[in-house]
Amino acid sequence: MVTILGIDPGSAAIGYGLVKIQNPSSRISLLDYGAIFTPPDREDSFRLNLVEQNLSKLIRHYSPDVLAIESLYFFQNQKSVMNVSQTKGVILLVAEKARIPVYEFSPVEIKQTLTGYGRAEKQEIQETVRKILKLDKRPEPDHAADALGASLCFLLKNQWLKID
Repeated sequence: MVTILGIDPGSAAIGYGLVKIQNPSSRISLLDYGAIFTPPDREDSFRLNLVEQNLSKLIRHYSPDVLAIESLYFFQNQKSVMNVSQTKGVILLVAEKARIPVYEFSPVEIKQTLTGYGRAEKQEIQETVRKILKLDKRPEPDHAADALGASLCFLLKNQWLKID
């Protein structure tokens, strides 16, 4: 059995998605998904602490075996890349303290793995995640869908999961 915590790093919203699978031939189970929201009007230290507290709580509750994270990509706004980089640093530190191996996937790699097209739109990712997890509706917010996409990308790339 393997439990994967997927993360879509951001500064204002950090998506997370947890899935579990018994073995490569079993059905995948959705454990939880959502987003950690940080107040944009607060100082960076407060926001980063909030991320650390919430992520640590998720890890304590679900005990994931793996953390799959979407890697940072090119940002037009230098301030955004710095804020997201700080958040990602906290995420990596929390994973290290919990002794959880981290696997990074680029947005293009996740899209390519899930949909067969590296430039798929957000809605396509949400719909593919919905189908794989057999959900009634697309997971929201889209940050959570992206985090679930990172989890599923790990499973697909490591042959724990096959898309029909």
